[in-house]
Amino acid sequence: MTDSRSTPAHRGLWSSRMAFILAATGSAVGLGNIWKFPYVTGENGGGAFVLVYLLCIAIIGIPIMMAEVFIGRNGRHNPITSFRLVAERNLASPAWRISAIVGVLAAFIILSFYSVIGGWAASYVGHAAMGDFTGQSADAIGELFGGLLASPVTLLIWHTIFMALVVFVVARGLKSGLERAVTILMPALFVLLLVAVGYATTTGHFGEAVSFLFTPNFGALTVQGVLVALGHAFFTLSLGMAIMMAYGSYLGDDISIGRTAVTVSIMDTVVALMAGLAIFPLVFANGLEAGAGPGLIFQTLPLAFGQMPLGSVFGALFFVLLLFAAWTSAISLLEPVVEWMEDKLIFARLGSTILVGGACWLLGIASILSLNEWSGFAPLGMFERFEGNTIFDLLDFFTANVMLPLSGLLTALFVGWFVAKESLKSDLALEGASFTLWYNLIRFATPVAVAIVFVYNLLA
Repeated sequence: MTDSRSTPAHRGLWSSRMAFILAATGSAVGLGNIWKFPYVTGENGGGAFVLVYLLCIAIIGIPIMMAEVFIGRNGRHNPITSFRLVAERNLASPAWRISAIVGVLAAFIILSFYSVIGGWAASYVGHAAMGDFTGQSADAIGELFGGLLASPVTLLIWHTIFMALVVFVVARGLKSGLERAVTILMPALFVLLLVAVGYATTTGHFGEAVSFLFTPNFGALTVQGVLVALGHAFFTLSLGMAIMMAYGSYLGDDISIGRTAVTVSIMDTVVALMAGLAIFPLVFANGLEAGAGPGLIFQTLPLAFGQMPLGSVFGALFFVLLLFAAWTSAISLLEPVVEWMEDKLIFARLGSTILVGGACWLLGIASILSLNEWSGFAPLGMFERFEGNTIFDLLDFFTANVMLPLSGLLTALFVGWFVAKESLKSDLALEGASFTLWYNLIRFATPVAVAIVFVYNLLA
């Protein structure tokens, strides 16, 4: 039987703990932090939602991230093989690897439409820089976004550019590709975010934003809001997509999984809160709606940029920030699939990346067309639940609501109940009360919380 620490010849290791932290944070910090977190916070009353969200990160996010990194480092192969090896060493059924299979497949599907949205961010960098938002009405801004979605050719061009950026990085491997990219992009992202927050302090509404984000208003928090916080805490850390297993397979044995997972979770949360502090002062200063939904980034904020001094400059910086966040996350989505192909098939890194990236690009075309030419095509329209749902809608629904929570639930159950306790204690580098707390969470609280998210999303 292959030793648990054996490493395929083509593999390397992260050069440092910080390199892994930047990569994992880059994966976690994506459109969910800068796009989704601010608007779901706005929709659910602000501070009370943030408080519940932070609690959910502790109950769900950190325990599952540690479990996924453990499997990756213990197996030292692609996520699917690593899961099988860890199961065999603990005398468990190799069928548990279905968790990694679901995760890898989910990462592939998500990247196909995530690249389309990343293309929106890339296109808006140019719109902002050219002053296309300046002095425009809400209707004009809406028409600009609507025009983008209505043009399959324009969407295809930006989708192609974005996917090419992702393939370029992943094809270069661990040190020259992933590590070099995140050590440049993540510090740049933090600097841009600090600049955005700095500008937000000059709007005269920064205190209002701070109060909105950090003053709990439990009267505005509904049961549905709690469940949204629970779900977002799971998805924001890139869990259930085999990403942390893939990244964990490059992690040195001397690095504490526990401390590293906590650090990544804190950095991810800080970025989400900073995004809120950058966005809400602009929203309040321009009399816009805090709970504007998904349109907050591509319709509400451009209206604000068009009305403020130096709006073209700060609008362009904001969308560069959004693009960097999408890019680092997309890189991490491609990595688990490429890692599997590189381990299992005859293709080298370059060939595996081009093949997988090309397949993702092709699937993305279906999402592009579902926004315009195929907008009336609902593949599962015969079911009332999916009436009117396009291909884009269905891919988003089944990955976010079925595949990711299923993978996360199986991982938590496997690590909590089928992996030797001493092996976990040794690999996670946790002792005493810290280990006991994590062990009880991964066995009891985390699976229950993920199951609640799973069932709620299916029935909602």
